[in-house]
This record gives sequence, structure tokens and C-alpha cells, in this order.
Amino acid sequence: MNRLANKTAIITGAAGGMGACTARLFAAEGANVVITDLLDAQGEALARELGDAALFQHHDVSDEGDWQKVLAATLARFGGVDILVNNAGILMMRGLMETTKQDFERVLGINLVGTFLGIRTVAPKIIERGGGSVINISSVDGLKGSNAVSAYSASKWGMRGLTKVSAMELGPLGVRVNSVHPGGIQTPMTTRAGQSPAAAEATRKFYKGMPLGRVGQPEEVARVSLFLASEDASYMNGAELAVDGGMSIGPYYMSQPGAPVIA
Repeated sequence: MNRLANKTAIITGAAGGMGACTARLFAAEGANVVITDLLDAQGEALARELGDAALFQHHDVSDEGDWQKVLAATLARFGGVDILVNNAGILMMRGLMETTKQDFERVLGINLVGTFLGIRTVAPKIIERGGGSVINISSVDGLKGSNAVSAYSASKWGMRGLTKVSAMELGPLGVRVNSVHPGGIQTPMTTRAGQSPAAAEATRKFYKGMPLGRVGQPEEVARVSLFLASEDASYMNGAELAVDGGMSIGPYYMSQPGAPVIA
């Protein structure tokens, strides 16, 4: 449909998972895509797959200098930038009392500070093009609380707040800023290799207890990012879209009518 024709998007953490799906979908809709990641081999392979409309850049999102390099390469190759997808992130599952200061700061440095640096670096160039879209990939854990994700949840709640402030300050300049909140999505970050059969069964039952009863797919998140990047979302700014199969609604009273039957 070419909903992103003549647009250029920077997508962080795009060598795999949701980021790679987003890059493929954006390219299919006519955009130039700048794929950034620390996974060079995977990122370069994806750029080759997508052809002349794609560029890969090695990128540590927590490093301000790396952001400047990504921006310079984007401008040199494509002449400008219209869309930023802050997708890069890490998940650490550890009890609150077992989480060290170093652990906490590392997660915030990538997930939250990386998003801040991206907006601050790229937004001026989006403004120069007459406006565009910033999409921050937060999490269902930026909408609710959970055990074992103190650093991750703090970073994702922070992204949610940063989205609101950015939407207020950049909206008058033509830049729409929205957040996406995925739930359980089938990606390398959330799928643990070698998971025991008992753990796998517990995971299956957990998602069966959600309203849609299953794990999501990365393409389902990518399609929401496409919507926000396109003119279809031209009057959306500061919104938060849960793509979580209903996980953020709240738990069921399992003994009462209306709860799912879990086999």
C-alpha cells in the first residue's frame, strides 16, 4: 500500500525479533530503513535482504556518540529522517533484593536512556523534514507491576512518561510521539533456550489464562508501529497502545463465571 513511501525510518534493535519484523514491514510499505543493533552479522544480513532501501549500522543505544554516527550515516545515505522507532531493549528477570545497582543502571541505560538519546538526537532532523513520528516500544510492564522485573519495569514506565513529555514538547513542532506496550511476544529476548518441559508448560498455562489465550507474534506489534508511523495515525500523540492480548486488563477470578478454562 506504500503507506510510508518516500519516508526514512531509523529502527533500533532491528537485527531480530520485533525490530526485524518492523524493518521488513516498513520497507514493504515503501520506506527506507536504517537497521541498528549490536548484532552485526544479523543486521547486515537483514540489510542485504531488503536491498538498496536498507542500511545497517552498529549501534549501542546507550552511547551518545553512536547516536551521532547513526544519524550522520542516515543523512548521508537517505538525505533525512522521518520516523524513529526506539525498539532496542534488554530484559532482566531477577528478584528485587537480588538486583544490584549495576544491574539496575545497565537496564535503564539501554532501555530508557537509549530512548532519551534517540529522541534528542533524531527529533531535530524529523522537524526539519516538516514533522513525522517517534514510536517508543515500551512493554505491558510499563502499564502494570510484576515480580522479578524491577529494573525492566522501571525502565518501561520511564519510557511511558518520557513519551508523554516528548509528545507535549514536540507535538507543536509536528512530531507525534506514541508508545507501544507489547505483552508476551515470541522473540529471542523472551524465549529462553533450553527451557525445561515443566517451565514451558507453566508458561503455556500462564498465557492460556490471558483473554486471548496465547503468546503474541512480532508481526502483530510491527503492524501497530506501522499504523503509528503512517498518516493513518495523524491525530494520535502521546497515546499508549497495549498489544498484549489483554494481559494488562487484570487477572481473572478463576473460580467465577467468565474465566477461561485452562486445560
